[in-house]
Amino acid sequence: MTKWREVTIDGIAAPQRYAVAGGPFGSALGRKDYVTDGVPVIRGAQLGDLGAFSHQDLVFVSEDKAERHRGNLAFRGDVIVTQRGTVGQVGQIPDDAPYPRYLLSQSQMKLTVDRSQADARFVYYALLSPEVQDALVGSTISAGVPHINLATFRSLALNVPSLATQQRIAGILGALDDLIENNRRRIELLEQMAQAIYREWFVRFRYPGHEDATFVDSPLGPIPEGWEIQRLGDLAAVDKGLSYQGAHLTGAGTPMANLKCFRPGRGFRRDGTKPYSGPCKPKHRVAPGDLVMANTDLTQSGAVIGSPAVIPRRGFESGGIISHHLFVIRCADSDRRSFLYWLFTDDAFRSYARSVASGTTVLGFRPVDLIEFRFAYPSAALLKWFALFAGEVAYLAEELENGIEELAAIRDLLLPKLVTGEIDVSHVDLDAIVA
Repeated sequence: MTKWREVTIDGIAAPQRYAVAGGPFGSALGRKDYVTDGVPVIRGAQLGDLGAFSHQDLVFVSEDKAERHRGNLAFRGDVIVTQRGTVGQVGQIPDDAPYPRYLLSQSQMKLTVDRSQADARFVYYALLSPEVQDALVGSTISAGVPHINLATFRSLALNVPSLATQQRIAGILGALDDLIENNRRRIELLEQMAQAIYREWFVRFRYPGHEDATFVDSPLGPIPEGWEIQRLGDLAAVDKGLSYQGAHLTGAGTPMANLKCFRPGRGFRRDGTKPYSGPCKPKHRVAPGDLVMANTDLTQSGAVIGSPAVIPRRGFESGGIISHHLFVIRCADSDRRSFLYWLFTDDAFRSYARSVASGTTVLGFRPVDLIEFRFAYPSAALLKWFALFAGEVAYLAEELENGIEELAAIRDLLLPKLVTGEIDVSHVDLDAIVA
């Protein structure tokens, strides 16, 4: 059995300046500094799912701005911990990350690990263990925005085994996370294919047989003959979700879809659902396959106004409800629903959604604005062809999502047992696990 010892974050930090660091202080970094390209900024949106570091919803600062804050930079392999807001969020910049350096936001801290003392991946998983999470949250200063200071993080205690054992533990958990990431990438590729075909057929009008098409004028420009300019309200009904009281969110009840169910970009997170046990109306109810949409922003979860998602089968077998931050778009048939889902992912609709949105701190838009959106609607035959393909993509993506949840459940069960030494890994064949 491997001996374990107690260390502090400071004790396993690399012997270099800024090995433990936070983001720029105060007004030194803000929206005014964001540019379209350059050095990416690590925010809470990058530390979403366990095992993942998201490169979606990135903002950037100029190279010059990053250089002026070199003490607040993070690099490949660094462990990231949220300092303000959602205290306890942890992530790690992948060793193969597409950017060589990142600027920490004001809400993040980073640790560059001394690789002779500790394995960075093991430290990442150790920080996610229930005991360390309790210590982090227990150190939170609640005055104003919940936060922990850098000194507290430096003094945080971890129990670690030998470096070889750390690497074994990280290898086991990392193998599961790699399988999860592989499923995520497959889902992303499937969705990229479907979106590319949607744009090719319905935006550029380069669909099968387009060479023989005749184009006619329309209020939106030339469209193929036989197509129509449709108003969304003529093809679907829109209902807004339930405004609920927190007292009705209980340990069990009807699953409620809300903004936290939205992944960055698109897709549905079942772990974001809330059990609801209060009253609701039929218009608030949804079933598997129903098309829903975010009607406001929640950037820390990935929900962006106008983002679509589909209610999954698993977890909603007996139906569910939606919160007031969501719309449900009710269509007469599944072919139309498939088309509308991809319509809502297109830039033209996203621009429309933001153009009609209102609000000072948070943008939102109304059903009466949504139903007025107009677009080119294809022939019935072309709609059927696309729906067959899009339906298969949706089915495969949901099956891969199911696989992600099953792998995550195994990982979550093993993690606290592995990083505390409850399970002895000294005789585990790591090569067999990762093969």
